[in-house]
Amino acid sequence: MLIKDILITGASRGIGHAIGARLASKGHRLYLICRNNTEMMSDIPGRYFTGDVADHDFVREVFENIPKIDVLINNAGISRTGLLQDMTKDEWDDIISVNLSSLYNTCHFAAGLMVKQHSGKIINISSVWGQHGASMETAYSASKGGVDAFTKALAKELAPSSIQVNAIACGFIDTDMNRIYSEEEKESIMNEIPAGRFGTPDEAAKLAEMLIDAPEYLTGQIIGLDGGWQL
Repeated sequence: MLIKDILITGASRGIGHAIGARLASKGHRLYLICRNNTEMMSDIPGRYFTGDVADHDFVREVFENIPKIDVLINNAGISRTGLLQDMTKDEWDDIISVNLSSLYNTCHFAAGLMVKQHSGKIINISSVWGQHGASMETAYSASKGGVDAFTKALAKELAPSSIQVNAIACGFIDTDMNRIYSEEEKESIMNEIPAGRFGTPDEAAKLAEMLIDAPEYLTGQIIGLDGGWQL
């Protein structure tokens, strides 16, 4: 197996942590970013960076410590529920910055390295709400819709350089982010999912690993991971 240099954002918990743990078990060299607490990644061997991926200068500093990158996994994301009219401008800006603008920051630097080596994989973690929209999650839905469009556009831009860009549109994955829902709300959602259960972070990690090994002709795709939900 070819050992790869892989950068994962939002690696301290949930899907990002599961991806990191899975890829570390295969011996890959990992660069792991989290916003607040690197101790939550201490069980994953790799180089840790603490900071906000929405901060362009911070991301530049990270890439100054990365001489080579084969895979970039943009997983960092936040969400807030509530009526749009109750959302502050700062809350809106925070969600858009972390969920969408961070992709510009990481891909801006990663693409340069990948183009030079004429190879690379970029995997963006998106959401079914990016395609369908969610009531009370307008900012989150808008940011993930942007991730999907970003993925498709960048895939066309980088395909001539043998770089693939794809996204995983997650349905309801059992992570801390989704624990804001009440048990009644969760039951209602679960009843809509043909698989009859929520997805797990490890299932998302398995799909990310599959995309790393996928044929080069697979690019620009938004791949659903939702138990047949499809809304």
